[in-house]
Amino acid sequence: MKKLLFVYIVLIGLFVLYVYQYQTSETTNNDWSEHELRGTVDETYVMVTFQAGIDYWKRPLKGFEDAAEALNVSVEYRGATQYDVNEEITVLEQVIAKNPSGIAVSTMDPEALNPVINKAVDSGIPVVMFDADAPDSQAYAFLGTNNHYAGVTAAHKMAELLNQSGEVGVVTHPNQLNHLERTQGFRETIENEYPKMRVVDVKNGRGDQMISKEVSEELLREYPDIKGIFASEANGGVGVGKAVLDQQRKGDLHIISFDTDKGTLDMIEEGVISATLAQGTWEMGYWSLQFLFHLQHNLAGDLNGETNLPRYVDTGITVVTKDNVSDYYPVD
Repeated sequence: MKKLLFVYIVLIGLFVLYVYQYQTSETTNNDWSEHELRGTVDETYVMVTFQAGIDYWKRPLKGFEDAAEALNVSVEYRGATQYDVNEEITVLEQVIAKNPSGIAVSTMDPEALNPVINKAVDSGIPVVMFDADAPDSQAYAFLGTNNHYAGVTAAHKMAELLNQSGEVGVVTHPNQLNHLERTQGFRETIENEYPKMRVVDVKNGRGDQMISKEVSEELLREYPDIKGIFASEANGGVGVGKAVLDQQRKGDLHIISFDTDKGTLDMIEEGVISATLAQGTWEMGYWSLQFLFHLQHNLAGDLNGETNLPRYVDTGITVVTKDNVSDYYPVD
């Protein structure tokens, strides 16, 4: 009888302990639910880009939208329809006039948007840059690729493909900071580390497939022994690929491109483009909104003074080749 009583006491004790732990856990979870980061649907955050219709912006916008869903806020997307800095300035002015809770901006020019970005910040609207920075503006942060390192990575990959020997060219945007940095990283690495390689020319593809195709054809005519071309963005890469196909140089000339739009991925599968560099574009959009939310809710320090957010966040790159290209097609 005493043994049975002892067993009952132990079981009752264990039950009481279980109930206590359960209630403590529920209290903790409820406390977290009441204090988690949640905004309101009347808070609107806006993403502003140039060339609004291109596929490239789909992934950062998806990240922006996913963060909005997590934070219970609203988002909008606005962009210049053309590669036109004056149009992007106009779009940004229009967005500021609506006094949103925050703006994430990718700029085609590292200087031209500074006055309007500063106007937004001075009026109390948090601004962060993503993908392409305006480093001398008052924007609180930049979230994007370490573009110089991306150029370095492209140079090493090109050297691997060419057995460290041969002439190479570049098709880029000469006036956009992120492309300048990629080109600089590529050129410096080739010049400093591969003595049997030479960058023969840098052409302006203007982010347009047809223009990139035309300047690539110029490269092929002017330098018939050229063995590789680095394109610093996706439209340029596809344009270079079309030039190589038209000139029947497939398999004879290696192309390294940027980003993972379908046209680029298809050309990798077909063996036209040898490799491309995938950016963390979803991460750019997601963390841009998280930063803006923290700034808007005074969770990141004083907007008029120092914040505790990093000024720069590297969202990373990955080299994509035929071996792993299937991983980068969107899942239906």
